[in-house]
Amino acid sequence: MKKSGNFLLLFIAFTLIIMCLTTGNNSLSAQAKQEYYELRVYHLAWGSGQEGKVDAFLKDVYLPALHRAGIAKAGVFKPIETDVLSGKRIFVLIPFKTIDQYFMLPEVLGKDKAYLDAGKAFIDAPYNEAPYARVESIVLKAFKNMPQPFFPSYTNPVSERVYELRSYESATEAKASKKIHMFNEGGEIDIFTSLKFNAVFYGEVIVGGARPNLMYMTTFTDNASREEHWKAFGATAEWKKLSAMEEYKNTVSNIDRYLLRPTNYSDF
Repeated sequence: MKKSGNFLLLFIAFTLIIMCLTTGNNSLSAQAKQEYYELRVYHLAWGSGQEGKVDAFLKDVYLPALHRAGIAKAGVFKPIETDVLSGKRIFVLIPFKTIDQYFMLPEVLGKDKAYLDAGKAFIDAPYNEAPYARVESIVLKAFKNMPQPFFPSYTNPVSERVYELRSYESATEAKASKKIHMFNEGGEIDIFTSLKFNAVFYGEVIVGGARPNLMYMTTFTDNASREEHWKAFGATAEWKKLSAMEEYKNTVSNIDRYLLRPTNYSDF
Protein backbone atom coordinates (compact mmCIF):
# COMPACT_ATOMS: atom_id res chain seq x y z
CA MET A 1 0.00 0.00 0.00
CA LYS A 2 2.86 2.32 0.86
CA LYS A 3 4.61 1.61 -2.47
CA SER A 4 1.35 2.14 -4.31
CA GLY A 5 0.84 5.48 -2.54
CA ASN A 6 4.37 6.62 -3.38
CA PHE A 7 3.86 5.67 -7.01
CA LEU A 8 0.60 7.61 -7.12
CA LEU A 9 2.28 10.71 -5.68
CA LEU A 10 5.12 10.45 -8.18
CA PHE A 11 2.64 10.06 -11.02
CA ILE A 12 0.67 13.14 -9.91
CA ALA A 13 3.86 15.19 -9.55
CA PHE A 14 5.07 14.12 -13.00
CA THR A 15 1.68 14.98 -14.53
CA LEU A 16 1.71 18.42 -12.92
CA ILE A 17 5.22 19.11 -14.23
CA ILE A 18 4.19 18.16 -17.78
CA MET A 19 1.09 20.35 -17.52
CA CYS A 20 3.15 23.31 -16.34
CA LEU A 21 5.69 22.88 -19.12
CA THR A 22 2.96 22.56 -21.74
CA THR A 23 1.12 25.59 -20.41
CA GLY A 24 4.33 27.54 -20.29
CA ASN A 25 5.18 26.68 -23.90
CA ASN A 26 1.71 27.64 -25.07
CA SER A 27 1.95 30.88 -23.15
CA LEU A 28 5.33 31.68 -24.69
CA SER A 29 3.96 30.90 -28.13
CA ALA A 30 0.91 33.08 -27.55
CA GLN A 31 3.12 35.91 -26.28
CA ALA A 32 5.70 35.82 -29.08
CA LYS A 33 7.35 39.20 -29.32
CA GLN A 34 5.98 41.46 -32.03
CA GLU A 35 8.65 42.27 -34.58
CA TYR A 36 9.08 45.38 -36.72
CA TYR A 37 9.47 46.04 -40.42
CA GLU A 38 10.93 48.75 -42.55
CA LEU A 39 9.40 49.04 -45.99
CA ARG A 40 11.96 51.04 -47.95
CA VAL A 41 10.81 52.38 -51.31
CA TYR A 42 13.33 53.63 -53.86
CA HIS A 43 11.65 56.11 -56.21
CA LEU A 44 13.41 56.20 -59.57
CA ALA A 45 13.46 58.74 -62.36
CA TRP A 46 12.29 57.42 -65.72
CA GLY A 47 15.02 56.81 -68.30
CA SER A 48 17.81 57.68 -65.86
CA GLY A 49 19.54 54.31 -65.53
CA GLN A 50 18.91 54.48 -61.78
CA GLU A 51 17.19 51.10 -61.66
CA GLY A 52 20.36 49.23 -62.59
CA LYS A 53 22.39 51.16 -60.01
CA VAL A 54 19.91 50.41 -57.20
CA ASP A 55 19.69 46.74 -58.23
CA ALA A 56 23.47 46.36 -58.15
CA PHE A 57 23.72 48.09 -54.77
CA LEU A 58 20.96 46.03 -53.17
CA LYS A 59 22.16 42.70 -54.60
CA ASP A 60 25.90 43.01 -54.12
CA VAL A 61 26.22 45.42 -51.20
CA TYR A 62 23.13 46.07 -49.10
CA LEU A 63 21.60 42.61 -48.69
CA PRO A 64 24.98 40.99 -47.84
CA ALA A 65 25.51 43.76 -45.26
CA LEU A 66 22.08 43.11 -43.76
CA HIS A 67 22.96 39.43 -43.46
CA ARG A 68 26.19 40.29 -41.65
CA ALA A 69 24.16 42.55 -39.34
CA GLY A 70 22.02 39.58 -38.26
CA ILE A 71 19.05 40.11 -40.58
CA ALA A 72 18.70 36.73 -42.24
CA LYS A 73 16.21 37.66 -44.94
CA ALA A 74 15.12 40.82 -46.73
CA GLY A 75 12.72 40.96 -49.66
CA VAL A 76 13.19 43.06 -52.78
CA PHE A 77 10.24 43.58 -55.11
CA LYS A 78 9.30 45.46 -58.26
CA PRO A 79 5.85 46.41 -59.51
CA ILE A 80 4.31 44.23 -62.18
CA GLU A 81 4.42 46.24 -65.39
CA THR A 82 0.64 46.40 -65.77
CA ASP A 83 0.32 47.93 -62.29
CA VAL A 84 0.85 51.48 -63.52
CA LEU A 85 -0.15 53.04 -60.18
CA SER A 86 3.16 51.99 -58.66
CA GLY A 87 5.30 53.99 -61.05
CA LYS A 88 9.03 53.32 -61.19
CA ARG A 89 9.84 51.95 -57.74
CA ILE A 90 11.79 49.24 -55.96
CA PHE A 91 10.37 47.97 -52.66
CA VAL A 92 12.64 46.53 -49.95
CA LEU A 93 11.08 44.79 -46.93
CA ILE A 94 13.42 44.43 -43.94
CA PRO A 95 12.30 42.53 -40.79
CA PHE A 96 13.74 43.56 -37.40
CA LYS A 97 13.55 41.57 -34.17
CA THR A 98 13.27 44.78 -32.13
CA ILE A 99 12.83 48.47 -32.79
CA ASP A 100 16.32 49.02 -31.33
CA GLN A 101 17.76 46.82 -34.07
CA TYR A 102 16.13 49.12 -36.62
CA PHE A 103 17.53 52.28 -35.02
CA MET A 104 21.00 50.76 -34.63
CA LEU A 105 21.28 49.59 -38.25
CA PRO A 106 22.87 52.82 -39.63
CA GLU A 107 25.55 52.64 -36.93
CA VAL A 108 26.17 48.96 -37.64
CA LEU A 109 26.49 49.61 -41.38
CA GLY A 110 28.74 52.59 -40.65
CA LYS A 111 31.22 50.22 -39.01
CA ASP A 112 31.03 47.60 -41.78
CA LYS A 113 34.16 48.18 -43.90
CA ALA A 114 33.08 45.72 -46.58
CA TYR A 115 29.79 47.59 -46.96
CA LEU A 116 31.44 51.02 -47.07
CA ASP A 117 34.08 49.92 -49.58
CA ALA A 118 31.77 47.99 -51.90
CA GLY A 119 29.03 50.62 -51.76
CA LYS A 120 31.21 53.73 -52.02
CA ALA A 121 30.19 54.64 -55.58
CA PHE A 122 26.51 54.39 -54.64
CA ILE A 123 26.71 55.96 -51.18
CA ASP A 124 28.99 58.83 -52.25
CA ALA A 125 27.48 59.39 -55.71
CA PRO A 126 27.79 62.97 -57.03
CA TYR A 127 24.74 65.17 -56.51
CA ASN A 128 24.13 65.39 -60.26
CA GLU A 129 24.39 61.61 -60.74
CA ALA A 130 22.14 60.48 -57.89
CA PRO A 131 21.30 56.75 -58.10
CA TYR A 132 17.68 57.38 -57.06
CA ALA A 133 15.16 60.21 -56.94
CA ARG A 134 13.99 59.70 -53.35
CA VAL A 135 14.01 57.02 -50.65
CA GLU A 136 10.83 56.56 -48.64
CA SER A 137 10.84 54.62 -45.36
CA ILE A 138 7.74 53.20 -43.70
CA VAL A 139 8.12 51.58 -40.27
CA LEU A 140 5.56 49.02 -39.09
CA LYS A 141 4.88 47.01 -35.96
CA ALA A 142 3.67 43.46 -36.52
CA PHE A 143 0.14 42.56 -35.48
CA LYS A 144 -0.06 40.57 -32.27
CA ASN A 145 -1.86 37.68 -34.00
CA MET A 146 1.03 37.36 -36.47
CA PRO A 147 3.99 38.75 -34.53
CA GLN A 148 6.69 37.39 -36.83
CA PRO A 149 7.10 37.25 -40.62
CA PHE A 150 6.41 34.22 -42.78
CA PHE A 151 8.72 33.52 -45.69
CA PRO A 152 6.92 31.62 -48.47
CA SER A 153 8.71 29.10 -50.64
CA TYR A 154 7.64 28.61 -54.24
CA THR A 155 9.15 26.41 -56.93
CA ASN A 156 7.64 28.07 -59.99
CA PRO A 157 9.55 30.78 -61.91
CA VAL A 158 10.00 34.12 -60.15
CA SER A 159 8.52 35.84 -63.20
CA GLU A 160 5.14 34.23 -62.46
CA ARG A 161 4.87 34.93 -58.72
CA VAL A 162 2.68 37.69 -57.36
CA TYR A 163 3.18 39.45 -54.03
CA GLU A 164 0.30 41.77 -53.18
CA LEU A 165 1.02 44.67 -50.84
CA ARG A 166 -2.00 46.52 -49.48
CA SER A 167 -2.34 49.69 -47.44
CA TYR A 168 -5.61 50.37 -45.61
CA GLU A 169 -6.01 53.97 -44.51
CA SER A 170 -8.56 55.05 -41.89
CA ALA A 171 -10.26 58.38 -41.26
CA THR A 172 -9.15 58.52 -37.60
CA GLU A 173 -6.80 56.69 -35.27
CA ALA A 174 -9.80 55.18 -33.48
CA LYS A 175 -11.07 53.73 -36.76
CA ALA A 176 -7.60 52.42 -37.57
CA SER A 177 -7.42 50.69 -34.18
CA LYS A 178 -10.81 49.11 -34.83
CA LYS A 179 -9.65 47.81 -38.23
CA ILE A 180 -6.56 46.28 -36.60
CA HIS A 181 -8.91 44.73 -34.01
CA MET A 182 -10.87 43.27 -36.91
CA PHE A 183 -7.73 41.54 -38.19
CA ASN A 184 -6.72 40.23 -34.76
CA GLU A 185 -9.65 39.61 -32.42
CA GLY A 186 -12.21 39.76 -35.22
CA GLY A 187 -10.57 36.84 -37.02
CA GLU A 188 -9.74 38.37 -40.40
CA ILE A 189 -6.20 36.98 -40.20
CA ASP A 190 -7.69 33.55 -39.48
CA ILE A 191 -9.72 33.73 -42.69
CA PHE A 192 -6.62 34.59 -44.72
CA THR A 193 -4.73 31.74 -43.06
CA SER A 194 -7.48 29.17 -43.63
CA LEU A 195 -7.56 30.07 -47.32
CA LYS A 196 -3.75 29.86 -47.59
CA PHE A 197 -3.05 33.42 -48.66
CA ASN A 198 0.53 32.89 -47.41
CA ALA A 199 0.81 36.34 -45.85
CA VAL A 200 4.36 37.59 -45.26
CA PHE A 201 3.28 40.11 -42.61
CA TYR A 202 0.52 42.27 -41.18
CA GLY A 203 1.63 45.52 -39.60
CA GLU A 204 0.48 48.81 -38.14
CA VAL A 205 2.28 51.77 -39.68
CA ILE A 206 3.95 53.71 -36.87
CA VAL A 207 6.04 55.97 -39.11
CA GLY A 208 4.88 56.91 -42.59
CA GLY A 209 3.13 59.48 -44.73
CA ALA A 210 -0.33 57.86 -44.90
CA ARG A 211 -1.11 57.38 -41.21
CA PRO A 212 -3.30 56.18 -39.68
CA ASN A 213 -2.99 53.03 -41.76
CA LEU A 214 -2.02 49.39 -41.73
CA MET A 215 -0.24 47.36 -44.39
CA TYR A 216 0.02 43.68 -45.19
CA MET A 217 1.48 41.45 -47.89
CA THR A 218 -0.01 38.24 -49.29
CA THR A 219 1.66 35.94 -51.83
CA PHE A 220 0.59 33.69 -54.69
CA THR A 221 2.17 31.42 -57.27
CA ASP A 222 0.65 33.49 -60.09
CA ASN A 223 -2.08 36.01 -60.83
CA ALA A 224 -4.70 33.34 -61.55
CA SER A 225 -4.12 31.96 -58.06
CA ARG A 226 -4.41 35.47 -56.59
CA GLU A 227 -7.77 36.02 -58.28
CA GLU A 228 -9.06 32.61 -57.13
CA HIS A 229 -8.02 33.31 -53.55
CA TRP A 230 -9.74 36.69 -53.42
CA LYS A 231 -12.89 35.25 -54.95
CA ALA A 232 -12.93 32.54 -52.28
CA PHE A 233 -12.29 35.11 -49.56
CA GLY A 234 -15.28 37.22 -50.55
CA ALA A 235 -17.52 34.17 -50.65
CA THR A 236 -16.75 32.81 -47.17
CA ALA A 237 -19.50 32.91 -44.57
CA GLU A 238 -16.94 34.08 -42.00
CA TRP A 239 -16.01 37.17 -44.04
CA LYS A 240 -19.62 38.01 -44.84
CA LYS A 241 -20.48 37.85 -41.16
CA LEU A 242 -17.40 39.81 -40.06
CA SER A 243 -17.74 42.57 -42.65
CA ALA A 244 -21.41 43.07 -41.75
CA MET A 245 -20.67 43.74 -38.08
CA GLU A 246 -21.58 47.27 -37.05
CA GLU A 247 -18.42 47.83 -34.98
CA TYR A 248 -16.24 47.39 -38.07
CA LYS A 249 -18.20 49.65 -40.41
CA ASN A 250 -16.34 52.60 -41.99
CA THR A 251 -12.96 51.56 -40.64
CA VAL A 252 -11.23 51.90 -44.04
CA SER A 253 -11.33 55.16 -45.99
CA ASN A 254 -8.83 54.32 -48.75
CA ILE A 255 -7.07 51.24 -50.11
CA ASP A 256 -3.81 51.26 -52.08
CA ARG A 257 -2.80 48.03 -53.75
CA TYR A 258 0.57 47.14 -55.25
CA LEU A 259 1.11 44.00 -57.30
CA LEU A 260 4.77 43.06 -57.04
CA ARG A 261 7.24 40.40 -58.11
CA PRO A 262 10.37 39.46 -56.19
CA THR A 263 13.68 40.17 -57.88
CA ASN A 264 15.90 37.24 -58.70
CA TYR A 265 18.16 38.22 -55.78
CA SER A 266 15.41 38.70 -53.19
CA ASP A 267 15.69 36.51 -50.09
CA PHE A 268 12.00 35.57 -50.33
